[in-house]
Amino acid sequence: MLTESRLLDLLLHHSIVYAAFQSRCCTLHCKTQYSTIYNPDEKVIKTCQKMGIKSVAVHSDVDASAVHVKMADEAVCVGPAPTSKSYLNMDAIMDAIRSTGAQAVHPGYGFLSENKEFAKRLAAEGVTFIGPDTHAIMAMGDKIESKLIAKAAKVNTIPGFDGVVETADDAVKIAQQIGYPVMIKASAGGGGKGMRIAWNDEETREGFRFSSQEAASSFGDDRLLIEKYIDNPRHIEIQVLADKHGNALWLNERECSIQRRNQKVVEEAPSTFLDSVTRRAMGEQAVQLAKAVQYSSAGTVEFLVDSKKNFYFLEMNTRLQVEHPITECITGLDLVEQMIRVAKGYKLLHKQEDIPINGWAIESRVYAEDPYKSFGLPSIGRLSQYQEPLNLSNVRVDSGIQEGSDISIYYDPMISKLVTYGATRAEALSKMEDALDNYVIRGVTHNIPLLREIITHPRFISGDISTNFLPEVYPDGFKGHQLEVGNRRELLASAAALYITAQLRSQKVLECTHWELCAELGEGLYSMEVTKSGNVYIVEVDGGKVEVSGQWNLASTLLPLTINGTDRMLQCLSRDASGQIVLQYLGTSFKVRVLSKLAAELNSYMPEKVAEDTSSILRSPMPGSVVAVSVKPGDTVAEGQEICVIEAMKMQNSLTAAKQAKVKKVHCKPGETVGEGDLLVELE
Repeated sequence: MLTESRLLDLLLHHSIVYAAFQSRCCTLHCKTQYSTIYNPDEKVIKTCQKMGIKSVAVHSDVDASAVHVKMADEAVCVGPAPTSKSYLNMDAIMDAIRSTGAQAVHPGYGFLSENKEFAKRLAAEGVTFIGPDTHAIMAMGDKIESKLIAKAAKVNTIPGFDGVVETADDAVKIAQQIGYPVMIKASAGGGGKGMRIAWNDEETREGFRFSSQEAASSFGDDRLLIEKYIDNPRHIEIQVLADKHGNALWLNERECSIQRRNQKVVEEAPSTFLDSVTRRAMGEQAVQLAKAVQYSSAGTVEFLVDSKKNFYFLEMNTRLQVEHPITECITGLDLVEQMIRVAKGYKLLHKQEDIPINGWAIESRVYAEDPYKSFGLPSIGRLSQYQEPLNLSNVRVDSGIQEGSDISIYYDPMISKLVTYGATRAEALSKMEDALDNYVIRGVTHNIPLLREIITHPRFISGDISTNFLPEVYPDGFKGHQLEVGNRRELLASAAALYITAQLRSQKVLECTHWELCAELGEGLYSMEVTKSGNVYIVEVDGGKVEVSGQWNLASTLLPLTINGTDRMLQCLSRDASGQIVLQYLGTSFKVRVLSKLAAELNSYMPEKVAEDTSSILRSPMPGSVVAVSVKPGDTVAEGQEICVIEAMKMQNSLTAAKQAKVKKVHCKPGETVGEGDLLVELE
């Protein structure tokens, strides 16, 4: 029985778990495909502990102190940091399975979780794979074959070319036949890797190049396919669960339309868009596809849905999805537990009519990313402070990190999955807003500003979303929260009150109750008059009066305030002797410099720093490795011409010239590791 099992939990990318049916469990942590700092094995290990199953974790040498390693009963190091030498090293992983006596493996969210060769090797060793059999993995893992199977199973599919695209010239011909726009994507892909949208012949050639390179790097398979791009669709997926006895269920949908670079950012269940008729039709087609490949385990069938509720098969993920917690919230099912039961040979415990939609759940993917750069380019560093908002009710955080954890260029920048639940969508959104405000992350740049802006945007609240939401709402890129007059007054008043609190703490005589201050915020300079009574400050600023009260604990990571009768949660990220205060307010970090009236007058005489001419230099926008350098000193480049390619987290980014000029000096070469802001190329 499962309570007498031995589980080897191998975590891959977002982890892969190896389970053995005895009384111990071994967890191998394998990262990839954006490999991640976030470890889903934590969730799997918790479920195993609940079921009385022990675990063993595998890890790279740099992950020896990772949370999943500490949670597991045993741990095995499978190699150095690079995924090809550790988490994708099948020989090392198989050795770990043998040495621990593991009898089963649970695939998490990453590479080997859908790798047919890995599944075959497990089968050859007599190790149970907690997931579908190799036939289903092979059939659904190949996007070309899966589309043909879907057609045969009477599942709606997207028009396109059903073969493999061999060359860039072939890609252009096929794209012209299908009609622009087209989607170029890796046959063995997933997670947004190896995917490009092309609107013309030139973009098709470029897309073919980058997609094939990313596919080879991420999946070891550079085959590509091309299909019609459904413009402005919704991305809605159906969770399926099937056993080895021919039973299959659909566990409702997840709305995954908020994306950047074809990768999900915010998900929710259920969808605001589907009616019961469309939901059932999508669910029944998903089950038809699962039965067509004799699927057994949890899996996800992804669809694109147009404005008229026509839906088209996109792909099937033969593994547990990152966003599965929101399905667990509205159905009450533990999907990991169900997968383990199915792998053991048990029948499903439920029938279709037993599957409810209870309440609403929302998931925000918290990344160590700079949201001001292409909606999120990776950030690295050490988490100097880390505090999850678990003090709030109906909040779930699936993470695999802790204070002091390092986020490096080797692995995916996902920090956690932040999930909130409510009886209604409005309640779940309100909980998410509070959770994001209470989430403390220091030491790395993170995407909480973007997440908070998304979930409070009127279009998102009304359910008017599509996969183009971000570029439509932020056509010039994400700029953070845009302060209106009322918000600006609140921010300035809070900064003034915090400044005075710090000044009073350092004084021996606390007689003053009135101050005249100036504050710099952006390009603005604001005069303020402040009076204090107890813990309450009255601030006159920007033509209005603001009352701010709180406990004013300068040592706390969180700053709960009441501003004009409204409760706000701020965070003081930093402050210094020059009066510079950085506050996280409404999710966004703002720099406010508070000065006395005299100091502000004297400051006007200080020389301004001359800004760097960024048109003549090219700096790396993110940490990563140099894949290619396309120029040399003396070359003349045109505006927009590619200069070099940087790879970060398995994603390749083409960096281009800002103007037509001659190359003066090249400071990088292929294979080198660069940091954010490093100088790459100088132009004359």
